[in-house]
Amino acid sequence: MNTAITEVRTLLDKLPLDSDYEDIQYHLYVIEKIRCSLERAKKEGVLSQANVEQRLSKWLS
Repeated sequence: MNTAITEVRTLLDKLPLDSDYEDIQYHLYVIEKIRCSLERAKKEGVLSQANVEQRLSKWLS
């Protein structure tokens, strides 16, 4: 498992050299949101495509 410091270093290595603090903060925010969403999906489960389409069909027609 990566530590936070390792993840930040990896991110910084991938960003362009002209990135500013706002760019870095945005990318950290996105990474954190994705991490939290994946953890939630593991804990609570996910819906199949067919199930989602069935649930949304009343709004999409």
